[in-house]
Amino acid sequence: MLVAWPTTLAAQTQGAPSAGGVAAAAQETRSTDRAETGDGSRAATPPRLRARLTPYVEVGQVLVADLTGGDAVTYTTLAAGVNAQVQTARAQGQVSYRYERRIGWSDRAGDGDIHSGLARISYALTPELHLEGGALATRTRADIRGAAPGVLVGDVANISQIYSAYAGPSLATRAGPVQIGANYRLGYTRAETPGLGGLAPGQPQLDYFSDSWNHMATVSATARPGAIAPVGLSANAAYERDDAGQLSQRYEGWFVRGDVLKPVSPYVALTAGVGYERIEASQRDPEVDAAGRPLVDSRGRFITNPQGPRRIAYRTDGVYYDAGVIWRPDRRTSVEGHVGERYGSLSVTGLARYQASRDLVFQAAIYDGIQTFGRQLRNGLSNLPTNFVETRDAFAQQFNGCVFSAGGTSPGGCLNDALQSVQTAVYRARGLDMALSYQRGRSTLGVGLGYTSRRLFAPDDVPGLIVSGAQDDSYYGQIFLGHAFGPNSGLNVNGFVNYYVSRLAGAEDVVSLGTTASYYRNFGRLGTTASVGLYHFSVGDLTNALSAQALVAARYQF
Repeated sequence: MLVAWPTTLAAQTQGAPSAGGVAAAAQETRSTDRAETGDGSRAATPPRLRARLTPYVEVGQVLVADLTGGDAVTYTTLAAGVNAQVQTARAQGQVSYRYERRIGWSDRAGDGDIHSGLARISYALTPELHLEGGALATRTRADIRGAAPGVLVGDVANISQIYSAYAGPSLATRAGPVQIGANYRLGYTRAETPGLGGLAPGQPQLDYFSDSWNHMATVSATARPGAIAPVGLSANAAYERDDAGQLSQRYEGWFVRGDVLKPVSPYVALTAGVGYERIEASQRDPEVDAAGRPLVDSRGRFITNPQGPRRIAYRTDGVYYDAGVIWRPDRRTSVEGHVGERYGSLSVTGLARYQASRDLVFQAAIYDGIQTFGRQLRNGLSNLPTNFVETRDAFAQQFNGCVFSAGGTSPGGCLNDALQSVQTAVYRARGLDMALSYQRGRSTLGVGLGYTSRRLFAPDDVPGLIVSGAQDDSYYGQIFLGHAFGPNSGLNVNGFVNYYVSRLAGAEDVVSLGTTASYYRNFGRLGTTASVGLYHFSVGDLTNALSAQALVAARYQF
């Protein structure tokens, strides 16, 4: 059987997520609940006209026991939220949002507010023109060297509240034998000031990220093999800009690229591409006192010197290239790999996908690109499915790790590569992400694994900046198992493990792991939840924490 080769060569040659420039345009394909045909195009599934909107209020009681020190604290939680979903011929989307007020029963358990939520929406204005968007509210680690309290209760040292959103149109049309594509994305990300904790004595603070606006525009023209030439042809161009508040950091990138694809058998094709890119990242210096020490504001962030010169943190300007192989033995399996030179060194990217059935989907990607925190989080958010698993587990890593699909052609995705820590500096991100989702009857299984490495860039000899040339690495894994005993009850189990390594002077390796289980039971509009969890993290020999959590909650759904 002859496999029809994909029309979008950019997606084949730059298919790794978060690779920057044209690759980012390729990765930001729609993650809607649509079927993929054998030739790589997308055909809408039969309309499933359904929509739901479920607002709720909830009250709960939480016990957190420090198994290392022997202390225990109690919280009362008051929460309000909404779960919504739409799946129609034109619209696919899901929203899950929760606001929680935490009230401590003692001085050791301070009050606090928590926002957690995810939204992914796609709407077809016409068959060719789509509007897409996404939003995220979660908590994550701020400093990769510090504490790693990965649950939403208990110690909040080194945790920052994150908000991120993006939106924009996507156009896919044809001009004779040529397929034309265009995209625009506007994104915004903001981080609250973290509490400090878990750092070795004498460790200087990092340049804490505040917020950023980013833009991306892409255009592509593609022709299949045999349409206008014996080989497939593709031309792509892209522009990206990211403006961050901390030290007035600015990232700007211009990209243009051409690709060819040559099938050599019914199942194998060779591909090669060459492009030109110009990337420049710059920032201003912080204000300093009479002793030359950087000044910080009330939130611990550097005060920017508005009169200071704009200094270059990273710059590349030149040609890059790669070549690769694509293997598609059947319509369910696709594997590709690309090797070339980019950013002055070897660059490897790849993408593998296997869909055994509508119930079992696996995907893995190798990526390499120059990134900023806001852009990488936007790209990760855009790759999440519009139909995802939502849980009531207040202890799990809700939306700050892996998000698994609740059905469709995508297994879901992980945000760990961006959320391993909140980083202002520009960096080169390289790594591997894998995700698997499986559904059978009333059971759902999700597995995510990955590794990411970041090399950080900043101007040399800037007061207070210690990240220039440094590198950090993260390894992560997450598993989710959900089983419904019936229409009104079920059990969810989560497990995660993270390992962080920073090459900054004096930094210690960080390990965090945990598991939680949650049972829910509904009685009409009234729902009840009981959860237990066990969590551990260590920062070298400095900090070692082991805690257990228990929760009972009642929810009323309107």
